[in-house]
Amino acid sequence: MRLILLRHGETEWNKSFRLQGHANSSLSERGIAQVKAIKPILAQFKPQIIVASDLGRVRQTAKIVGYKNAHFDAHLRELNMGDWTGKSKIDLLKEQPEYYKAWRAGEFTPDNGESWQDFCLRIKTTLLSYIKKYPNQDILAIVHSGVIRVVCHVFLGIATDKLLPVTPATLAVFDVDENHNLKLEAYNLGAFCPDIDVAD
Repeated sequence: MRLILLRHGETEWNKSFRLQGHANSSLSERGIAQVKAIKPILAQFKPQIIVASDLGRVRQTAKIVGYKNAHFDAHLRELNMGDWTGKSKIDLLKEQPEYYKAWRAGEFTPDNGESWQDFCLRIKTTLLSYIKKYPNQDILAIVHSGVIRVVCHVFLGIATDKLLPVTPATLAVFDVDENHNLKLEAYNLGAFCPDIDVAD
């Protein structure tokens, strides 16, 4: 079976390098174009099970690719960034560079936010539950860049600083064996070239 992860398209907050977390920002015009471009590539996979984060930018992405009736699950949301939600990555790097770098390394949690460790456990538990519930069926999960980074880290053991940023509206594809082990088939698969690092 395959686990296919689709990141949502670029949002207005992505364009301005603002951290979104559990907040919502609509897809930008470029983001809508990105999602439309990935649709024919995604269609080739013909996934049987469709799940998605319940946040607005993912719902918008799901509708464009033809899965408006996906199972929307709050457990597939992006990392909760707490008091940093809505803040500019550029401002944080200027004003709190050590904290920002520590946060990116999973060693710091903003006030009222979710720790990297808790986020990893949430995503691992949620995706494993779907994998076990739907054996031998290809699963598409429409999610966020942080979720894709977690899967690569938790299931493949790849340090997040060894991963390229996840390009908006691209696919990460994993082969899943009978013991629920994952192997990476594709990363940043899509119609657009890898983008600059954007704040999800």
